[in-house]
Amino acid sequence: MNRLPVTIVGGYLGAGKTTLINRLLAEDHGLKLAVIVNDFGAINIDDALIQDAEGGKIALTNGCVCCTMDDDLSFALREILNRPDRPDHVIIEASGISDPIAIAKSVLNEGGLSYGGIVSLVDAENAEALLNDPLVAPQAEQQIRAADLVIATKCDELTAELSALLAKAGARTPTALNDSPVAELLFDVVPLPKGRAVAAHPAYTTWQHRSRTVLDRRALGDKLAERPTGLYRMKGFVLTTGGSYELHVVGRHVEAKRCEAEETVLVGLGPADRISREDIETWWAA
Repeated sequence: MNRLPVTIVGGYLGAGKTTLINRLLAEDHGLKLAVIVNDFGAINIDDALIQDAEGGKIALTNGCVCCTMDDDLSFALREILNRPDRPDHVIIEASGISDPIAIAKSVLNEGGLSYGGIVSLVDAENAEALLNDPLVAPQAEQQIRAADLVIATKCDELTAELSALLAKAGARTPTALNDSPVAELLFDVVPLPKGRAVAAHPAYTTWQHRSRTVLDRRALGDKLAERPTGLYRMKGFVLTTGGSYELHVVGRHVEAKRCEAEETVLVGLGPADRISREDIETWWAA
């Protein structure tokens, strides 16, 4: 878990990617973020937050840094990995016509990085026209299908019509954020020390599990394959008959590697309009 997590923010032109990035930079999450953008022009950074600006980089007083992609994503990622003041999380703002899966492959090819998910934004006001346009619909649908989390923007909640439209396009875990903190949903969840409970924000469902029960390794694989789609992130340690594993789940991506652990400790999170704590507990206990 020492690898640097990377989250890719995608979505068709005008979906609100830059607005989301601005919110992330402004939120009081206490994390040092490295944000890779295509163009500084649209990023609204308060002058009081800018500590230094040089070439294709802007350093902020809150420890965050923005840099441009300069058509070389791999170079930008390696430069971030080699920074002496290493960030806590990397956000990549994909262009409106790019394929987020191709960007994810670049991330997975870098040994020091871990997959933090693909988040695709969809403009709720124009979703119907966009997804019924034969010229651009295939590209928009590709971005939606690739996503671990689909966020509908420019709306207060998902209507039945919008939910059906997104489901038809292949959306996994579609939700609307409203004014809820973005960082709590997009960034890493960590197992909490013994005795501490998960603090739940009304917009998100959080779940925590701790036990010394040893699970059958194959049964664990089956369980993870059948996890509820609303469970967007899960992380922690699991005791199995094949040894203990460090578990990292983001959307449809599951990673498990051997580790030393004395108990099973897991934390899960998902949008509250897609899943409840009871849903997660029922799935895990089954």
